[in-house]
Amino acid sequence: MSAPDPWQISPDAVRGRSLLVLIDPAARRSDGESVRIAKDVLCAGAAAKICLPDGPEEVERALARRGSRRPVVVGDHRALLRTVELLHRKRELADAALSVVPVGGAATVALARALGLPTDAVSAARTALDGAARRRDLLVDESGGVVLGGLRISGGEQVGAGAGAYGAGYGAGAEVGAEAGGCGLTPYEGPCEGPCEGPHGDPYDGPYEPQDGGHGAQDGPYGARDGGADGAPYGDRNGAADGPAGGAVGSAAGGGGRAGIGPARGPGGFSATAGHQPWWTPAARTARSALTLLSLPGIGLGGSRRRVRPPAQRLRVEADGVLLADLDQPVERVSVSTAAGGGLAEVVVHPRTGAGPVRARAGAITVSGPDFHYRADTVTRGPVRTRTWTVLAGAWHLVLPRGG
Repeated sequence: MSAPDPWQISPDAVRGRSLLVLIDPAARRSDGESVRIAKDVLCAGAAAKICLPDGPEEVERALARRGSRRPVVVGDHRALLRTVELLHRKRELADAALSVVPVGGAATVALARALGLPTDAVSAARTALDGAARRRDLLVDESGGVVLGGLRISGGEQVGAGAGAYGAGYGAGAEVGAEAGGCGLTPYEGPCEGPCEGPHGDPYDGPYEPQDGGHGAQDGPYGARDGGADGAPYGDRNGAADGPAGGAVGSAAGGGGRAGIGPARGPGGFSATAGHQPWWTPAARTARSALTLLSLPGIGLGGSRRRVRPPAQRLRVEADGVLLADLDQPVERVSVSTAAGGGLAEVVVHPRTGAGPVRARAGAITVSGPDFHYRADTVTRGPVRTRTWTVLAGAWHLVLPRGG
């Protein structure tokens, strides 16, 4: 009989321990209903202490005081990455069986889905209660950043909304993402409001509070922060002809067929004779949506997406000291994945020439060259001139559905 694996956490130990439930503020803002459902299921199935952190410091303090409680993250990919990085920095990652209840839009829960987690609140909460802890490899760079699934380097990577992976999501002005509905939470009325006694374990840390940034400025695709004072993405509020949307928006609002031509406009930029017509009228929204689609790269007039070849990059790629590409060999993209496990990452380099991809498995990968961005999991980072990722075999445990 073989000796027990020191990395393997007993399923009974996972099931019997109390929980520390960390509810990310972005999740509370974006989908309060899923947060309530997950909280009900978790509190009904185990002794749970609920933590509503307002910043990374409060997350760190809660984890430091968790004792024997098992952490459960309720939030999107940013919340998961922050927690894993924090536990890794504290050298506590190997001892924590981490559970996740993904809450957010499709793009923000894609990482959880790729890791094998259910993305609906009920199934994910039940997995946190009754799932099995499975060890997974981890990519760590020299700056302390972590990669849970894989990374990609290509000429098309740009810094986007996800660039601030570990600072986003906190504070009243934090971005929630395009999928956020902008709804704040109402006070919670479930079985865990106020002190949770008896089967719910430790006292609950107070009711949910309504969040800032609910309805109002964020309603609709163009909030006030996206453009001018009235939320218009082009020009100012006194005329639609000031930007590229002039003709279309002016026509849609009843102003006239050409930019700058039509009846006199009132303070809102709309026809005074037609009465006040807010910018979110169906016709105006349709015109704005069409102009936005036309401004996106790779979108044609028919709405079809054209295949855009990313620009080549000159990168030096080494896998365990073996040179896979050099600066005189432009590459289209480089990908690194830990999905195969076994303590080695799979590295694939796609040359710009017609040659096939170069593949290797390695425990350390170094990429260097002119400033480049890279997409780690679902977050774009950079620019950097050199970066080395090291595979840590079985460095963390994720609670997944049994039999999955």
